[in-house]
Amino acid sequence: MRRLALAFALVLVLAAPASAATPRASLPDIEDEVMCVQCGTALNISESAVADRERAFIRRRIAEGRDKAQIKRELAEAYGPAVLAMPDDGGFDLAVYLVPGLLVAIGLVGVALAARRWRRSPGAPDRPAGPPLDPDDARRLDAELTAFDRR
Repeated sequence: MRRLALAFALVLVLAAPASAATPRASLPDIEDEVMCVQCGTALNISESAVADRERAFIRRRIAEGRDKAQIKRELAEAYGPAVLAMPDDGGFDLAVYLVPGLLVAIGLVGVALAARRWRRSPGAPDRPAGPPLDPDDARRLDAELTAFDRR
């Protein structure tokens, strides 16, 4: 019985990656990642005739058993690279990838500098307290603080 359970567990472990390796493509999953080449909007919100032809193209490829990457590659071959919603990874389009990361880095540096400045605020323990008090002033201060505490 123990061997049967072990064999069953082994089959499940080996079958899981095989079934997960080829996820089934769907129209809604692909529609939001491609553009209508006529109006330049996302395919999932476009209502043009060209968008309808693109959707029909995608449905045919899904029926043929193609996965998402294959369908997007075939769309780019049929309609040109403008059909893909992702920008190129070179030239000016590279800014789409770099600017958000750069803004996050600048924000982190700003927070670190502000935190450092706040830690050095007046009255922080690392600053000297000033010149020492005259002994007469120190006695008078102690007497006034004692009188204040009694109230």
